[in-house]
Amino acid sequence: MRAKVLAWLNENVPPKRIEHILGVEQMAIELAGHYQLDLDTAAQAGLMHDLAKYFKPKRLLELAQAEGLPIDEVDLAAPHLLHADVSAIVARREFGVTDPEILHAIADHTLGRPGMSPMSCIIFLADTLEAGRGDTPELQSLRQLSYQNLYKAVWYACDYSLEYLLSTRCLIHPRTILTRNWAMTIS
Repeated sequence: MRAKVLAWLNENVPPKRIEHILGVEQMAIELAGHYQLDLDTAAQAGLMHDLAKYFKPKRLLELAQAEGLPIDEVDLAAPHLLHADVSAIVARREFGVTDPEILHAIADHTLGRPGMSPMSCIIFLADTLEAGRGDTPELQSLRQLSYQNLYKAVWYACDYSLEYLLSTRCLIHPRTILTRNWAMTIS
């Protein structure tokens, strides 16, 4: 399966993004091992998390609507935010993935979701914290935290993302805030 996914990625995703994807896969495996979760599940979710990253906005919206996904005004204004949910659709349709844990982890990797499973938290964190994202003191601290308290790390990673989105004056999806508040209350 991994070879088939990599071949698909090589045809549909730029090399720089493949480096990121492989970094997410590696960090997901490491975190899953630390938390004694299934390594194959982590690897598959990490490898497939960005399948729809480079789909055009119209295609993202069409696929999301065809699946009956809820689409709000932020999704309509910034359809790229749907790439995580649509990547799960592609994983199911293109590669026959039926494991709900993998599909949820893929779907939740960008915006998160209140009540995420530990595996979803791992993919969410690996996407933000893989080595290719940089080596700032803040990222180093978040990486350390991700091995100490999974939910607190999700909370802090949401804060990190929100700070960036505010500083760049980007739209903020309500799910990010809901995820932050959920993680904050259980950490």
